[in-house]
Amino acid sequence: MEKIRIGICAPSTPLYPEEAEQLIVSTRKSHPAAELIFHDQCFAIEGHFAGSDQLRSDAFVALANDRHIDALWFARGGYGAARIADAILSRLQPAAHDKQYMGYSDGGNLLGALYKADIGRQAHGPMPVDMRRENGMAAVERGLNWLVHQDESSLEAHVQSDQKYAAFNLMTLAMMVGTPLLPDLDGHILMIEEIAEYLYAFDRALFNVTSHLAGKGLAGLRLGRVSEVPENNRPFGEEAEDIVQRLCARFDIPFLGTADIGHDVDNKIVPFGALTT
Repeated sequence: MEKIRIGICAPSTPLYPEEAEQLIVSTRKSHPAAELIFHDQCFAIEGHFAGSDQLRSDAFVALANDRHIDALWFARGGYGAARIADAILSRLQPAAHDKQYMGYSDGGNLLGALYKADIGRQAHGPMPVDMRRENGMAAVERGLNWLVHQDESSLEAHVQSDQKYAAFNLMTLAMMVGTPLLPDLDGHILMIEEIAEYLYAFDRALFNVTSHLAGKGLAGLRLGRVSEVPENNRPFGEEAEDIVQRLCARFDIPFLGTADIGHDVDNKIVPFGALTT
């Protein structure tokens, strides 16, 4: 049986070698059709990052340009992908166009940049680091179900084949606005999620996004989970959904309700663009 070879690098922050070994052993049992290939760069540490910007770029490019690898999976988020995304694109060869790319959180910088450049097929979905969460292997196996089998039961329930989609962590997306990394979202349904931000920061970030996307053909917006919200010194006065509804109404963006995505084990998969298998 020919295996699906999944290359794993860490564009932002590192994993530990013992986590990789645990995941390799688990995957042999749960997904025997998959072979996980962890680049050594995943375990490098340089300050906050999984190695220097150059090392992280080189690892991504090596896996993306390897014609024997079928998919590239981001090990984890954190901060760092935005520092290397633009430099990576110019180094990608034809083999990079034939791959799946999956991650979320800070990895949205790379997903957006690759989607904009029409390189490969991108999906917002679980990452290896999710194994650290309670019952986190359920999220990891959902990600593998998509990467290996294109299992549509892993998808966010609202994803339909006749519509285009994109999904981002809100703070990541807000920082992409005004940069070369932001793709054209005309005709797309945008799904957003957030973690560990004050509601006033959520409001500020969403204002930046919705004011930028106003009048640019966004088909609608769905709100994923907004979790671990810090307590302000006084109540903000609105919940996350209230903020989204207010700003969508202000900028004439259809608010379509909730989305089953977030920084948690229930994070479902959202392919970028139109659904293809």
